Amino acid sequence: MRKAPQRNDPDRRARILQATLDMLVEHGVSHITHRKIAEAAGVSLGSMTYYFDGIESLLSEAFTRFALEMSDSYRTRLEQAKNADEACEAIVDMICGETIATSYNLQVMYQLYAYANRTPKLKIIMQDWMSRSQQALETFFDPITARTLDAFIEGMTLHYVTDREPMSREDLTRMIAKIVR
Repeated sequence: MRKAPQRNDPDRRARILQATLDMLVEHGVSHITHRKIAEAAGVSLGSMTYYFDGIESLLSEAFTRFALEMSDSYRTRLEQAKNADEACEAIVDMICGETIATSYNLQVMYQLYAYANRTPKLKIIMQDWMSRSQQALETFFDPITARTLDAFIEGMTLHYVTDREPMSREDLTRMIAKIVR
């Protein structure tokens, strides 16, 4: 007996959003298409227009989802700290660890930066993300230090995954100590 096609696929939207991020990493924002995303998600091309108004709304939602997931990872790691010294250790983990500062995540981030720079209404995604990051840091640090640390984390993650000889954990710890003291 032949199985009827599944009409209710509750994961389809999430698969499309994940495929969008994957295609951003593979092709870049300027070469992404509905067809590439649909194929990567394993859905019909018609599903794309059913769930999303166009490529801009799809990119906006995918970037928003990514930023929220990154913020959750960031906040979760900082919540494990009991004091400022442990928060500094968490920052080093975020820069050097295998959860946040991955090549994949950085590729998505920099695609978002480039796209948001050309699409001003998407800057809100970046602004909200920075605000959440700074709020998480403000649990342990004053607002100016939190903002400085957030910018440091963002820059150092790029350096950490691209440098021929990334800084050691010890050097990063010393740099963070200079910022917070």
